[in-house]
Amino acid sequence: MAYAITQTCCADASCVSVCPVNCIHPAPGEPDFGSTDMLYVDPRACIDCGACADACPVDAIFPVDALTASLAGYSEINASYYAGREPAPDPSPNFHPWGPPVFTRTIPSDFAPLDVAVVGTGPAGMYAVEDLLLHTNSRVTLIDRLPVAGGLVRYGVAPDHASTKKIGETFARFHSHPRLRMRLGVEVGSDFTVEQLAARHDAVIYAVGASSARPLGIPGEELPGSVAATALVAWYNGHPDVAADTIDLSAERVVVVGTGNVALDVARILTADPATLRGTSIAPEALARLESSKVREVVLLARRGPETAAYTGPELLALRERDLVVDAHDAEVLAAIAEGTGKAGLLRGVPTEPVGWSAPPPDGRRRIVLRFHSAPAAILGDTQVRGVRTASGDEITAGQVVSAVGQRGTPLPGLPFDEDSGTIPHTGGRVRPGTYVVGWIKRGPSGGIGANRTCARETVSSLLEDAIAGRLNH
Repeated sequence: MAYAITQTCCADASCVSVCPVNCIHPAPGEPDFGSTDMLYVDPRACIDCGACADACPVDAIFPVDALTASLAGYSEINASYYAGREPAPDPSPNFHPWGPPVFTRTIPSDFAPLDVAVVGTGPAGMYAVEDLLLHTNSRVTLIDRLPVAGGLVRYGVAPDHASTKKIGETFARFHSHPRLRMRLGVEVGSDFTVEQLAARHDAVIYAVGASSARPLGIPGEELPGSVAATALVAWYNGHPDVAADTIDLSAERVVVVGTGNVALDVARILTADPATLRGTSIAPEALARLESSKVREVVLLARRGPETAAYTGPELLALRERDLVVDAHDAEVLAAIAEGTGKAGLLRGVPTEPVGWSAPPPDGRRRIVLRFHSAPAAILGDTQVRGVRTASGDEITAGQVVSAVGQRGTPLPGLPFDEDSGTIPHTGGRVRPGTYVVGWIKRGPSGGIGANRTCARETVSSLLEDAIAGRLNH
């Protein structure tokens, strides 16, 4: 019986490296790696050894016959990725004779250990730390402005995605490594400058993410009750920068602009039965406010149609377990769902109905409404949000509007910055010899947790190349 990869796949490819028959794809180096929703097990080649499940850092891999009802569809999702593809040429175990060890990432033995600072304790920074500690003799100083390590895993993953958060345990094992020291609660640009940090280390890797929200750029965005999804996510995860009373849950309807995975997270948490969140990592203050929340409907506004929605298939499938409705205001949307494949096809079978936006949501249930082809034109209200006007002229009454249209990096004094992309310019992760970037501040807010492993490998390679060439202050 084959194994299947499920919803919480982080795509860090640990499973690929341990598979003895090369049946998990796309693998690092293949064209599709980093662009698919998840990784997939080829059921024709899988030998049911379980090595992938043991290696998975987020508990996303199970035998097909052990999938629960909510995950049963992933057997077909894995198999369909390989439809029309040739199976692996040799399905037999890929064992090799033992030879002398080769450490291709280790700098020459005549080098003294490098002192490297890594700024940021999220996935990007920790994959760089892992590479440095496991493949070089470097000493690493891990820096974060927050008093608790974890970055995006700690403060960006929804609390009901406990399996995804488990990768934090994998990263945390490096915190006690003998060649690593932690400096938490200190900030570059405040407690010390970029220049001072560079003077104290042979190299510095910045993994500071993309913490700023992209604006909608429409009238009314500044009104009380208009918030960024980054603030709401930080709120339910207990981020110290966000007060417990930041989010107002006194209105029955909330509009979320955007249909990416973060937008789906927000909708899912706001409509969840609070009892299901007890025992998760949700902030106690947020849980208390959710228990008294009056929110009964979350409307997700999408500029385009269901075939190009920004969410991944696995996240939408998880949402289908909720009371989910597609607004039937546009015949093109209904036709795309009925005839389409891919993301549009995933909505086949979801109830459709014309939603009345001037009235309160229906009594007795909490639900999520997907409304496609509805670009927001203005947020309405005088002293407080009271609704949204779409480009077609429809007005949707709401007491809160959440913008979930993406994130961007912020400038760091002493480093170059590209205002258009919201990133630090680089070549292969190299800003200049001795200064490097990794993660979203390097490539923009794209790719899940696992995409940072390949990204970090490229950056560390550039660092080691500079060390060997004598370009560092070593």
